[in-house]
Amino acid sequence: MVSSVASVLAERKEAGSGALIGYLPVGFPTFDESVDAAVAIARNGVDIIELGLPYSDPVMDGPVIQKATQHALANGFKLSHGFDAVRAITSRVDVPVLLMTYWNPVVQYGVERFADDLAAAGGAGLITPDLIPDEGADWLAASERSGLDRVFLAAPSSSDARLRQAVDASRGFVYAVSTMGITGARGDVDKAAQILVSRLREAGCENACVGLGISTAEQVREILAYADGAIVGSALVKALADGGVDRVAAVARELAQGTARAN
Repeated sequence: MVSSVASVLAERKEAGSGALIGYLPVGFPTFDESVDAAVAIARNGVDIIELGLPYSDPVMDGPVIQKATQHALANGFKLSHGFDAVRAITSRVDVPVLLMTYWNPVVQYGVERFADDLAAAGGAGLITPDLIPDEGADWLAASERSGLDRVFLAAPSSSDARLRQAVDASRGFVYAVSTMGITGARGDVDKAAQILVSRLREAGCENACVGLGISTAEQVREILAYADGAIVGSALVKALADGGVDRVAAVARELAQGTARAN
């Protein structure tokens, strides 16, 4: 089973560069603008799109993303809009699109039905921040059947056994959380990320991508010196909030300058 996400990461490695992964929420500031913004970042250097499903209790999201997702919910976001967005984006750009969602909405929707609808829309898979592999049997089975990638999180506080579980259960990449706590752009990306990626490699991880707190091309370059992908969220969401689609495209272009690394 070929993972479209792993294929892109392998291509970037082959080219001597790492991947830039960009997060945006569906429905912010409007549904159409969220689709246009995702297409714009893909056309300006983002290799993989992480599309967030707005949720009423976003425990892992920082203030910028929380504000955007609350705005989308107030505008009437429904879970099915996530599949509509994936379909609209993948019809315009050839970039893997992963949905990022808390687990409860998937259970409410129906795990098998969710997997089928995401695959039918052209989605690459799911990032599940609050689902741990040993509680994810239903999703492991559904993603196996539907060929979807599954991205589990690893944190600096994770035990070696937990890291091995995340590595074994993930397909596409393991999401290495660079700092403890919530998302948000930080001046200095936590050094714990480097140690965490090193521990993931020891656990057999082929693709480790680092997220939480990355906001500049220099930080992207720093991360890609040891990781396979750099995940940027708040900086892109803030750009979209401040200056619309043109601004988020420009920020993506700036961030992408950090992906070229010395061979």
